[in-house]
Amino acid sequence: MVPHNGDVAATSATNREEYVRRGRRLEYFTIGYNSLEGVISIAAGLIAGSVSLVGFGLDSLIEVTSGAALVWRLHHDLNAARREQVERTALRTVGACFIVLAIYILYESSSMLVRHVPPERSIAGIVIASISVIVMPLLARAKRRVAVQIGSRAKHADSKQADFCSYLSAILLGGLLLNALFGWWWMDPAAGLAMVPIIVKEGMDGLRAETCCDRCGLQ
Repeated sequence: MVPHNGDVAATSATNREEYVRRGRRLEYFTIGYNSLEGVISIAAGLIAGSVSLVGFGLDSLIEVTSGAALVWRLHHDLNAARREQVERTALRTVGACFIVLAIYILYESSSMLVRHVPPERSIAGIVIASISVIVMPLLARAKRRVAVQIGSRAKHADSKQADFCSYLSAILLGGLLLNALFGWWWMDPAAGLAMVPIIVKEGMDGLRAETCCDRCGLQ
């Protein structure tokens, strides 16, 4: 039996509602996980004197901001005009936060290299970075699926934030391991400096309210 147009519309609306609920659950997980990750990373970084670890913790708190903005956006999913406004406001806010983060890491990493101040080894930092290297790519993939299913550029941009966190996790883990295993303390501020260009690019895209989807479409 071929369904009537009204039946198709009802089914589509029901599916979209389910995808939106799934998207909200992912954002609630993002907020919870990144809050914990941020607190642990900042505390461990301050104890060890690790700039890259503190910077990673601050990035986690930015992810919380992004997640909260997406929860807000998904609550207004049926209002297309409202959805676009929320998306661009969130992108600009997070973009500004990234620029501030980049300035902080650039200053602190450069100062550490000039002063030759070695950080302490941080087992807690290595553990949290290792977990994030596994968790964040999976979270980014799940967010992208929802983004495609509901045609949301904001959700797709948020998945790129999770990808970005994955890259930072890998950079951070490499720096912490080299410091712990070989005493190459300079790798920590070097890892911090390696984050800066990535952070600045994401920040500028955010300030322009530009997403990958604006350039190439959802994929």
